Amino acid sequence: MELWDLYDINLKPLGKTWERKKGKNHDIPDGEYHIVCDLLIRHADGDFLLTRRDLNKDIAPGMWEASAGGSALTGETAEEAAYREMLEETGLKADRLEFVGTTVSEWSHSIFFSYVAYVSGDKDAVVLQEGETIEYKWVDLDGFFKFLDEDDALKGHNERYRKYIDTLR
Repeated sequence: MELWDLYDINLKPLGKTWERKKGKNHDIPDGEYHIVCDLLIRHADGDFLLTRRDLNKDIAPGMWEASAGGSALTGETAEEAAYREMLEETGLKADRLEFVGTTVSEWSHSIFFSYVAYVSGDKDAVVLQEGETIEYKWVDLDGFFKFLDEDDALKGHNERYRKYIDTLR
């Protein structure tokens, strides 16, 4: 069972929790939100990690994405959730996180905290989390820019990282 704390639009805790149920996140009451962390993983050599979502995911199965992440559990901060989710989904530990910003999704009742996670370890140390990801690859900057427009690329993160991506160009 996965429990999330609920907040108002200003991140004020509401003293309520929500139990995650596959396909039921949209049932969170209007005006209430949970925290989701989102990580763009960049190696010290400049490459970016891309992962392919498990074919059984309820959202965007089989799509490639340039992010790891997930919902903060009850009692967790967004940053704590970011470190935990990255380790769970990739087996990698971030050397440091760079906060990019927050965005709100009314559709998913989520407040996204976006980070760039910098890693310097062995690129072959990626461990895919069963039920989350099924494949990975590292791409250089040109490959990353090409990925952003691919048909099989999950594009939700593009806007969350727009300012960061624009600085890379």
